[in-house]
Amino acid sequence: MEKEKSFAELLDETSLTPRRYSVGEKIDTIVVKITSEWIFLDLGAKSEGYLDKKELLDDEGNLTVKEGDSITAYFLSSKHGEKLFTTKLLTLKSVDDYLFNAYKKQIPLEATVEKEIKGGFAIKISANAAGFCPYSQMDTKKIDDVALYIGKKFDFMIIEYAENGRTIVLSRRPLLEKIEQEKIEALKGSLQKGMLVHGVVKAVRDFGAFVDIGGIQALLPVSEMTWGRVQDAKALYFPGDKIEAKIINLDWENKRITLSFKDTLPDPWNEIGNKYPEGSIHKGQVSRLTDFGAFVTLEAGIDGLLHISKLAHGKKLKHSRDALSVDAQVEVRVEKVDLPNKRISLDLAANEKETSAGETEALSGYMAKAPEMMGTLGDVFKKSRKKR
Repeated sequence: MEKEKSFAELLDETSLTPRRYSVGEKIDTIVVKITSEWIFLDLGAKSEGYLDKKELLDDEGNLTVKEGDSITAYFLSSKHGEKLFTTKLLTLKSVDDYLFNAYKKQIPLEATVEKEIKGGFAIKISANAAGFCPYSQMDTKKIDDVALYIGKKFDFMIIEYAENGRTIVLSRRPLLEKIEQEKIEALKGSLQKGMLVHGVVKAVRDFGAFVDIGGIQALLPVSEMTWGRVQDAKALYFPGDKIEAKIINLDWENKRITLSFKDTLPDPWNEIGNKYPEGSIHKGQVSRLTDFGAFVTLEAGIDGLLHISKLAHGKKLKHSRDALSVDAQVEVRVEKVDLPNKRISLDLAANEKETSAGETEALSGYMAKAPEMMGTLGDVFKKSRKKR
């Protein structure tokens, strides 16, 4: 027995350019395959056309067509590229009946976004039917560029049908949310905290980047982009960038996945003992000023604290900004390294030099004066004779 052809195989027998149809549009086509439930139609494009086999059964249940026969059909709807047709003549009333039925039974239908209007988009459903889609119902995310939707065909749900079809409100959100939830369910078994994933950056904000991983979005916070400070996330990542990151949080209940690119990089603290031993002198940049001191960046991801007492020079300071400014270059000495808590205590290198100079001066002031030289033994005898 010849094996029934799959949708993909049937599509390969057609041309490469898919067509778009309006609800109620009439076509003359050929039956290319008949299965137990469906009759497949040749649409002359690489897309799926089918109708319910029951429509072409006579009163006794016998099929009235065979493969290769020509028939007339009318387009009803499209879902995931599969186009559903009917052989029943779609009058204006039947189109209205179909739309009302789609509303009551929440059947998706394909429609075209015509233009932007106040509050959302004008949607063309068919030659005689139009609807409205609010901005909030066009997508699950914020719409930054309406031009990306104009002229495109999407699947919609009718969420309001009133005045005998004169008011039709459509939405993509339920369909998109369902697809997203299905992806989440499929990924629940495969994603784990701590694993590495590949993704594509979809959008960049001041607080982080949204990354698509397997069809769902995860957040890469700005604090997890690198070990160093990030001045501008939009200068570091761009939409379309492909990245590898580690999952650091999975919150399925709130649909939140948090990533870290920083954790895929070597931790600079692992080399602290060799690079910044206590007593060593380094140049750094002031990154943050507080009332208790200044944080100095020695390298990306490595900051040390320069306590305010080290900045006083004998004066009383209320804030570290009274002595330093952000981004100032300073020469510092490593006083103490606390590896378990990833802390470095710093002092100004100049303080050590001043202390050394002051100690030398103070020491010389306290040293006793050297006694006068007694001279030679002959000089001693001469002084003795003079005294006589």
